[in-house]
Amino acid sequence: MCWQCDNPDKSVDDYLDYVAEEIEKHGWIVQSVEGDTVRANWAYTVGLTLMGLPELVVTGLPNEAAVRLLNNVAARLGHSDAPPMPGARITFENGWPSVELVELADPSVHLKMALGLYPQKVRGVQLVYADDDEGRMPWEHSYNDGHGSQPVLGPCAPASRPDES
Repeated sequence: MCWQCDNPDKSVDDYLDYVAEEIEKHGWIVQSVEGDTVRANWAYTVGLTLMGLPELVVTGLPNEAAVRLLNNVAARLGHSDAPPMPGARITFENGWPSVELVELADPSVHLKMALGLYPQKVRGVQLVYADDDEGRMPWEHSYNDGHGSQPVLGPCAPASRPDES
């Protein structure tokens, strides 16, 4: 159940106040959006903007996996001296597939709560994950054996694009 469903008498501004309180306690929160027959699930952070970092987005994962991934990467970035750069790859030791950072083409489409708190300041990067079998990215031939499932919300970095020979 969502916060607004649980609090039908509250406004979006009330929700933004709640989110701001949670960010103050924890540093960031993860906002999940359930997909439907047309759109895949997606989830994103809210609060990393206050640390001078882009908000993180992941698409096509079940909610629990998305939250774990976003929290893991947000914690890493919060302890890093280098800002995340589109095209950078992050690998994990716990069996998760690697992810590549892709700059969002239009943050206003997928970061509504972040923009509600930080208008005009929000950047976003998507954590685009490799398929489980071969480590292929969605823009590579035969990603996930030809079964999409992960919308990519921006252009991949030039170094990541497959050779066109």
